[in-house]
This record gives sequence, C-alpha cells and structure tokens, in this order.
Amino acid sequence: MFANFSLIFISILLLLLISAFRILREYQRGVIFMLGRFYKVKGPGLIIVIPLIQQMERVDLRTVVMDVPTQDVISRDNVSVKVNAVVYFRVMEPDKAIIQVENFYEATSQLAQTTLRSVLGQHELDEMLAERDRLNIDIQTSLDQQTDAWGIKVSNVEIKHVDLDESMIRAIAKQAEAERTRRAKVIHAEGEMQAAEKLLQAAKILSGQPEAIQLRYMQTLTEIAGDKSSTIVFPLELLKNLKQ
Repeated sequence: MFANFSLIFISILLLLLISAFRILREYQRGVIFMLGRFYKVKGPGLIIVIPLIQQMERVDLRTVVMDVPTQDVISRDNVSVKVNAVVYFRVMEPDKAIIQVENFYEATSQLAQTTLRSVLGQHELDEMLAERDRLNIDIQTSLDQQTDAWGIKVSNVEIKHVDLDESMIRAIAKQAEAERTRRAKVIHAEGEMQAAEKLLQAAKILSGQPEAIQLRYMQTLTEIAGDKSSTIVFPLELLKNLKQ
C-alpha cells in the first residue's frame, strides 16, 4: 500500500512539474500572477510557472484588424448617414491590457463605435465625403489617447463606407448639376466679355484707318462669293470712300 501511495505521489509530482513548463511564441507574452498579485511579464520561449502559486494569462502582441459595425451618424448639417470603418491596433503593454480592463478587445470595439459617431457628428456631410484622410487621423488620435491607459496602441483607422439614402443621393446629384450649370454660364459670360473687349479694340483700329475697313469689306465679299450667294449689299459710305 505504501508503494502505491508513493507511485501516486510521484505521478502527481511529475504532472505538476510538467505543467510548470510553458512555451510562448514570439508574438505572445505571459502575464504572471503570484497568489493573485501581479508578478511580471514573461516570454517568449520556454518559461516556468509554479503550479498552484502562479497563474498565467496569454496576450497576443500582433496587430488586430477590427471591423467597426455600421453606425448611424447625424452630421453637423443634420444629414443622417450610415458609416462603418476598420481599426488597426495592437497590445503594447500586456500587463495593463489584462489588469486595467476586463476584455480589451471588446472595450476597444465599443470605444471605436462611440468615437466614430462622436467625431463624425462634428463635421458636415461634404467633409465626410471629401476629407476622409483628415477624419481618419482625428478618429485615430482620439482613440489612441483613450486606449493608452489600457496599454493599447491604435495605429490606424480607415473609414470604409459612407452610405446615403436615395433622397439624399438625388439631392446631391441636383446640387452637382446646378454647380455645373453655374460654371458653364460663368465661362460663357467671361467669353462674351473677352470677345467684346477684342471687338472694341478692332473697332478703334478700323475707325482710325479707313483703308482697313475697305480691305475688311473686300475679304467679306470674297467669303460671300464662295458661298454662292445671289445678293450682295454695298454700304453707301463705303462706296463714297471707294470713289474718293
């Protein structure tokens, strides 16, 4: 009986000894607690965790790509849009990620959703559509400041889609069409103004040189003859000048 007891004791001792050895990969760290209190961060490689006295929490240090669910956002000019984004972050301080927050992934996800609505709500619709790079930086900066206490670094935020309802799409299309019409009218008016200036300069030159107007009339007769016109009009003033 004593032999059986010794065998059981040795088996338990061997199991405890084997369980004390842990292997952590290059991208993993182990947060060690001794009797419930934080002890140190270990890894990567082979580490020893004393059974029953120490406990270990594994933390992945690789960059996490987190999709932010579609959020209903009301812009500063009171336009309702649906926006979703993607957040890139990684754990920089494993001890804080385990001790300061219960579930750092879930906490970062919820914070990203509220920050997305808060930041975009301060901008107008045109800014959301045309200045995404600046908005990405604003959201990333705000998130990074709040997750710093959790030992998490938000490296990048990208707005993926800004969805509008059909009525707003039609309104934007009408606005763009009106803008193109306005530009066409402005360009036409500028062309008329430039043409008037050139005609005024030509009139001043022709009025000072009577021979120039005669030559211009001769050129016009040549063009009329080329069009096979049967009617030619001779200004009386020009005929007087020709007689002279």
